[in-house]
Amino acid sequence: MIFLKPWTVCRLLLGGVAVVVGFGCDDRGEPPEKISSAAGKAGGVVAMSNSDAATAVTPTGLAAVEEHGHKSGAHGGILISLGRDSYHAEAVFEKGGVLRLYTLGKDESRVIDVEKQTLKGFVKVEGDAEAHQFTLEAESQDGDADSRTSQFVGTLPKGLWGLNLDVTVPNIVIAGERFRLGFKSTPQQHDEGMPNKVADEEERKLYLTPGGKYTEADIKANGSITASVKFKGLKSSHDMFPKAGDKICPVTQTKANPQFTWIVDGKSYEFCCPPCVDEFVKTAKASPEDIQQPADYVKSK
Repeated sequence: MIFLKPWTVCRLLLGGVAVVVGFGCDDRGEPPEKISSAAGKAGGVVAMSNSDAATAVTPTGLAAVEEHGHKSGAHGGILISLGRDSYHAEAVFEKGGVLRLYTLGKDESRVIDVEKQTLKGFVKVEGDAEAHQFTLEAESQDGDADSRTSQFVGTLPKGLWGLNLDVTVPNIVIAGERFRLGFKSTPQQHDEGMPNKVADEEERKLYLTPGGKYTEADIKANGSITASVKFKGLKSSHDMFPKAGDKICPVTQTKANPQFTWIVDGKSYEFCCPPCVDEFVKTAKASPEDIQQPADYVKSK
């Protein structure tokens, strides 16, 4: 299978994940904004950078956190370190708003079972002040000891499915110690390899004039408008871990989003975001031989 330019995109930013660990033994389950405030007053650690986290020390008797960039988890999720890498957790967002949290050891490849418990979580859309409460219930896996579990499963409030979210779990008990953790549903950002949006005049010329495999019929099928106009108000939410059978963006090879669909050569293609539509149309006009069939842009394994 031939893809477009091998953009290095959607880099995992685990170093930017806010993790708050083991400050005090308060099990009240305060929402995220209260946690941050209380942690600051108590000398806890909140949303540290890589360099800060590596040397952070909390007051005597409190667990510390070391936050740094890990590889992706075995389930394609977000890896979070707890207690200076004494433990790890992997958060996986699934269809239908399901959030699955796996507990791991110091070695991220080692699954550990912990005390069965109900976890109280708080979730909010990035940038919003209001947090919504949900729960994660213990769901034991094969090999877990009696009264212990290595995974927790919950469902996020329906109105938040698919959005960019901040999630906080104020209290999880592991080997008798309490930890607080937080993570984002979209722990990635585009780096310099991501194609930039074309300028307004260039964009009109790109989309409203035919060339190569991009035809007059395609222009009409797309509404005789530009991608920025068609997709105005839609927010990109990139998934860099497509599963086998998922449609993938022809430009970035991340999971395609059906919201960002464009007609080229009479065929419907799906992309991860509008700048990738720009890049694809450019290629369709300048190097039509590089354009594959829509069926070719599917994750094979």
